[in-house]
Amino acid sequence: MDIAVGRNIQILAFSGSSFHGKSICKTSVALKGTNWPARTGHSLRQCRTAVRAQQRPTWLPGLDPPPYLDGTLAGDFGFDPLGLGEDPESLRWYVQAELVHARFAMAGVAGILYTDLLRVTGISDLPVWYEAGATKFDFASTRTLLIIQLLLMGFVETKRYMDFLNPGSQAKTGSFFGLEAALEGLEPGYPGGPLLNPLGIARDIENAHDWKLKEIKNGRLAMVAMFGIFVQASVTHVGPIDNLVEHLSNPWHKTIIQTISASGS
Repeated sequence: MDIAVGRNIQILAFSGSSFHGKSICKTSVALKGTNWPARTGHSLRQCRTAVRAQQRPTWLPGLDPPPYLDGTLAGDFGFDPLGLGEDPESLRWYVQAELVHARFAMAGVAGILYTDLLRVTGISDLPVWYEAGATKFDFASTRTLLIIQLLLMGFVETKRYMDFLNPGSQAKTGSFFGLEAALEGLEPGYPGGPLLNPLGIARDIENAHDWKLKEIKNGRLAMVAMFGIFVQASVTHVGPIDNLVEHLSNPWHKTIIQTISASGS
């Protein structure tokens, strides 16, 4: 319905995945919908605005996401240029794989920065992170530590894979030495209980979309940071805190551009 008040505006709603605004204006000599004539020397500009509402954000504005990425997954912004998630079973596995890699990256970045800070400040005599694997310990040999790590990680990863294949199977009585209640698996990829969720955050995991989104966003950022730390170490041969201190000592002349130029020459 047009509003006869000198200028009438119509808002037309359309369905779609991106936003488009369009204003269509034309001049008339009388107020539409009334018998009132326009004043002499004046004209009415009748504007119609067409608005198409955006359903959800995508990694590239204006890009229509593939149909199998419908926005129900945490952190789904329609990014799959290679079409890896077309198969539902493959997509289900990739979601779990990304989640595990994100958590390892967050733990890795935090560990590298913390130990590097202790080393640079002289609080502890720790090796730089990329040489830590070659460190010899007095309490156990390298072979012993490797075997223990393989056994522990193998056990945890096997349990995780079994829960992926048969969700909820690892929470059954007797499946984890009687500690099932302490773990209280919520859904594949999101174990809980007093051991893994002591603060009781997101107990209703099915409706905890915001928490899932925050975790995967931080995890993706950590994976990018981890890649940056790898490249940084290969170019400068020092830890990230050392690089930060050097940059802060002369911010305008000790940057990534000068570092890459110096390494290439």
